[in-house]
Amino acid sequence: MLSIQKNYGYAEIDKRKSKMIRLILPLLFPLLFNGCSQTIKKYHEKHYQTLLCNELDGKMEYVLEDRTRVDCLTDEYAIEVDFAKKWAESIGQSLYYAQMTGKKPAVGFIVNTDKDKRYFNRLDVIAREYGIKIFIIEKN
Repeated sequence: MLSIQKNYGYAEIDKRKSKMIRLILPLLFPLLFNGCSQTIKKYHEKHYQTLLCNELDGKMEYVLEDRTRVDCLTDEYAIEVDFAKKWAESIGQSLYYAQMTGKKPAVGFIVNTDKDKRYFNRLDVIAREYGIKIFIIEKN
């Protein structure tokens, strides 16, 4: 019987190793840094809305005549809950909800990082001018 042996040259072996490394490295790379940095667990807006509304004993997703929804309606406030980057949008919505419900306007301001605090300063200027209450909701 004849025995057939493949004779791989060094170039062929190097190509195979290179290909294998390119396949394995992307799978191993995330494991190298797992736990090295503290990551922030981000939740959806609804999570923060639930936390705030439960704390204030309010009603979530209160539906207005025009089918818009107040994120949280309490005896005193109509609250729009938003992430820090949406600070400007939250002003308009809180003022509108207050007008439609006869409650005071309020914003549930979600802060996930230190960088988000810069948006607070912007919101605070307008909130003071228009009597908008700010509830700060920080990461858990």
